[in-house]
Amino acid sequence: MKINYLFPYKFKRLGLWFLFPASIFGLIITLYEWDPALLDWKVPAIFIDQFFGKNQLIGMVNNNVLNEIVGVLILVSSILVAFSKERVEDEYIAKLRLESLVWAVYVNYAILLVSFLFIFDMSFLWVMIFNMFTILWFFIIRFSWLKSKLKQFSTDE
Repeated sequence: MKINYLFPYKFKRLGLWFLFPASIFGLIITLYEWDPALLDWKVPAIFIDQFFGKNQLIGMVNNNVLNEIVGVLILVSSILVAFSKERVEDEYIAKLRLESLVWAVYVNYAILLVSFLFIFDMSFLWVMIFNMFTILWFFIIRFSWLKSKLKQFSTDE
């Protein structure tokens, strides 16, 4: 079976190499609200909504880019881990991949639905920020778990 939408297998290792440190670092800078002054830059922005200023469609703003750097690292590395081929990519692995992706979407949107109903104000904003990444994480966790069960089942026989 020829699969064109997956990255080569070696990209999974590269993604894992960045995913865990970036996720831990992202959690730390979020919990401790760490914004080093070194990363305060003037950056281009779209849809600028200033509290005591004029609103603009496009312009430059002062921003600490640490969150953006870590977010991009987490997002790109998650995509590499989630959508890289396996060593043996057969029809059953493709089926597990699809089932895991559907399951991750269901779980992610169930959490989002519960959040809409019971979480409000800034807490809801935090849920939405983490929700950007959780669909990929749920997929990676579920797919890895199913592959390990498959490997365990095949070694048992």
